[in-house]
Formats: sequence, C-alpha cells, structure tokens
Amino acid sequence: MIQTINKVIYRAFGLNIISEFELSELIINNNENESIDVVINKADLSERWSQLAKADDMYVISKNLFMFHIKDTAIFCVQDGGNITVSPVIGADEAKIRLYVLGTCMGTLLMQRKVLPLHGSAIAIDGKAYAFVGHSGAGKSTLASAFIGKDFQLLSDDVIAVTFSPDHIPMVMPAYPQQKLWQESLTGFGMETSRYQSIFDRETKYLVPVSDHFVTKPLPLAGVIELTKTDGSDTEIVPMKGLARLHALYCHTFRSSLLERFELMDWHFKTSISISDRIQMYQLRRPSSGFTAPQLVTLILNTLNKEDLA
Repeated sequence: MIQTINKVIYRAFGLNIISEFELSELIINNNENESIDVVINKADLSERWSQLAKADDMYVISKNLFMFHIKDTAIFCVQDGGNITVSPVIGADEAKIRLYVLGTCMGTLLMQRKVLPLHGSAIAIDGKAYAFVGHSGAGKSTLASAFIGKDFQLLSDDVIAVTFSPDHIPMVMPAYPQQKLWQESLTGFGMETSRYQSIFDRETKYLVPVSDHFVTKPLPLAGVIELTKTDGSDTEIVPMKGLARLHALYCHTFRSSLLERFELMDWHFKTSISISDRIQMYQLRRPSSGFTAPQLVTLILNTLNKEDLA
C-alpha cells in the first residue's frame, strides 16, 4: 500500500504542491517561504463516496468537485482547485496511484483553477514553447522524444498547463521531467526497455526520466501542432485557420468532457480565442505506419524557420 511520508513541497505546473505521499517524479521546492497552492492528503473517502455516488457510478461531478473511483486502486477527490484527497485500497500499487494523481487529478485541478490543460507534449524551441497535441497513439510523446534527442528540452508530457502572463501572453508552465513512451518508440530510438520501468497494467509503455533535458521556467506558448495519421506515405504540415483552431484546442483539452459539468464552457471558449489569436497553429499529417519521428523534427524546424524569416 502507498506509504505516507512527512509532507514534502514540490513544484509542478506552476504550482507549489505539499503532499503526504512521495511524488518521486516531481521536483522538490526547497523554498519553504513560498505559499502553498495544492494540498494532497490521504483520507478515508468511502462514506462520502457512498453518499454521493450511485451503484454503478465511476465518478461524481459538481461545479467545484470531481470524485472518481478506480477499482482495486483508490477513490480520488479533487476539490476547489487546491485539494486532492486520496483514499487508497489496501494493497494498491503506489505507482498506479501516482499515475492518477499526476494525470487525471492534476488535469482536473488545473481546469478548476482556470488554467487550460492541453493533452500533449510541450518542447522548448529557441526560448519558446511548442505543444504537440493529438489523439491517443498519434505520436505526441514520440515526437517530443525525437526533439530531446536533438538536445531540445521538455516542458511537459501528457498534461500541458497553459496560463497567461500579466501582459496576456499565453505561457506554458513546466510539469516534471518524465515521459511515457511505447516500446515501439523506444525501439525506434535504439533505447533498451530493460532500463526503464513499465507503466502499471501497460507493460509495453514505459516511464522515461529526462532530467538533463527539462526546462524549469515558464516559456511563452508560440505554437500548437496537431498530429494526425493518414493512409498515404507522405508527410506534410499545413497551417490551421479559422474555427479549426478553436476546435483543435477544444478537442485536445485534457478531459474536455468535464468542461460543461464544471460550468466552464464560456471560460474555455474565451481562453481559446485569446490563445489562438497569439500563436501559430498547424496540422501535421504523417503516415500511419513506419517510424517517422526524426523526419518530422526536420519538417517542423524548417517550417518554424520559414515563419521566422517571413
């Protein structure tokens, strides 16, 4: 069962997080004078769950609360954009609990705080952040890993926290120095799977630390690139225009189905307009088969260089 420790302060997604549980993926914040944004506690939620949930419910939602139950793992509660409570099942796997805390819980908490959580990977290029978004299996993390192999740096993998600076520039807040890569991607990069820990219940996906290639400061969001697969053999990158830009931001918002239940549709629409008006957006189409990540890096960099020259 997951073990509690003396509370440690971490820094991730632009937030100071104090947790009863060890979150080994995150960077420890040694500045004890900073205010705490998020508290992660352990508590028994079984009675509260039985009061709020119906027999077959997997989750409960209200404006400022999101509870969900993962069988044989835990009940999780995210509330008011500042509190995450975990009620572990006896014998639950610690790594699986952390996976949900850093994924679904943090993505939901960011939404409650009105910080846009995009689902994808973000890389730093020339002091700016570029987000790779797409549906599951599109190759977001693989493409980010290819950039890391070229000595670019990671800001986030899975959940990308986008907020605004005082002068209304969209900013990406660094998450933590770790990627999740499929075995196929590791093989394509010549990386031995034996060096990495597999994700619980997903033996062919692995946790890959990238501490040496991680950005620890916020960077302005300069572009969003949507990855799609095609049946052809060619790759191409095309600018996104008009409503397609807003549609892409909605589709690739982490847990976008929760927006309406949180009464955040109007906020999301206005936020998406503010972001899309200030950044470049592209759709990158690649073949469904074959390992194309290195070629895509070249295509993206050439496209961005042309934009800079223009």
